[in-house]
Amino acid sequence: MPSTDNEGSSSPFSSIGRAIYGIRQGQVHSLEANQRSTVRDSELESFQKQVADRFQYLSRVGDDELLSINWMRKLMDAFICCHEEFRAILLNNKEQVSNTPLDRSIFEFLERLVKALDICNASRDGIEKIRVWLKHLEIIMCALSSNHRAFSEGQFLRARKALMDLALAMLDQKDSGSVLPQRNRSFGRHNTNKYHHRHFTGLSRSHSWSVSRSWSAAKQLHTIASNLVPPRGNEIVATNGLAIPFYTMNSVLLFVLWALVAAVPCQDRGLNIQLSVPRQFSWSTPVTSLHERIMEESKKRERRNSNGLLKEINQVETCAQRMTDLVDSVQFPLTDEQKMEVEQNVKELTLVCEALRNGLDPLERQVREVFRKIMTFRAEGLD
Repeated sequence: MPSTDNEGSSSPFSSIGRAIYGIRQGQVHSLEANQRSTVRDSELESFQKQVADRFQYLSRVGDDELLSINWMRKLMDAFICCHEEFRAILLNNKEQVSNTPLDRSIFEFLERLVKALDICNASRDGIEKIRVWLKHLEIIMCALSSNHRAFSEGQFLRARKALMDLALAMLDQKDSGSVLPQRNRSFGRHNTNKYHHRHFTGLSRSHSWSVSRSWSAAKQLHTIASNLVPPRGNEIVATNGLAIPFYTMNSVLLFVLWALVAAVPCQDRGLNIQLSVPRQFSWSTPVTSLHERIMEESKKRERRNSNGLLKEINQVETCAQRMTDLVDSVQFPLTDEQKMEVEQNVKELTLVCEALRNGLDPLERQVREVFRKIMTFRAEGLD
């Protein structure tokens, strides 16, 4: 009888079936890879567009609005939004980010974030310092409020004393020879000691030092800027384009921290940071424009040893100088012209105080939020 073994007769069909199955599987994997690639490209393009749009919006402001508290809050918000989209890109490409060559990129970014945390803390110190100035400004404002009564010599003596205290408070800590320890309300930790709060309002409220006396904002910025170069073509290809958002986010981080140090009083401020972005990046033009405008403003203020480029700080310095000149020059009884000058200066001072009262808390919250976002990202990155 002929053999009834089916293996020989069925094996060619099995081989063909396996081959067809393999081809189909390969097509499915290829299709999935193409879909992943399309989604990734869309994410990368969206990220670049968001960065460009946000900084284009920030660059449209006039010189009178640039570096104001309101503008700085918008800058912090832009960083938070860009940071969140960058984080989403990394989470969607976790496997590739954790492997060579991107593992080195994530490590370098996490190292820069450590420096960013210090700058956030130092900026918080600077905001607290401005609050101390505000208290002196309010004393001056109250002392010289006429309430439709004749100005007395006692009012001017009180205003002069407050102006002297303000001048000392606005000196750099090293220049003032202060022996009080400058502490910072470290983010997330508050001192509940009522005695400490009552006697050291405006100084620090935490049990930990924010930055040491030898700490330098300028050095931190230089460290963050070091080795920050645009990715080369082979790096872009090797990382499927992911090298681009790393460079973009590093540049955004550097610019935002640099602007923060420029705006508020910081220990050993220094703004001589090179920020050269190739023109092929869509966000290059607005970021470069803002960098140039802020540097130009810095050159104007250097002559007066300004505490910071924040618009409201400039107003404080201007009002304080005018008020000091006025208080030192008046003679009693005041002439009608002198009374009008005092009242006008008090009005200007009132506007400055209102801007600081309304703006400092929201700005501090934004800086705190930046700090927390960075902390969360570092924890996720290390995990």
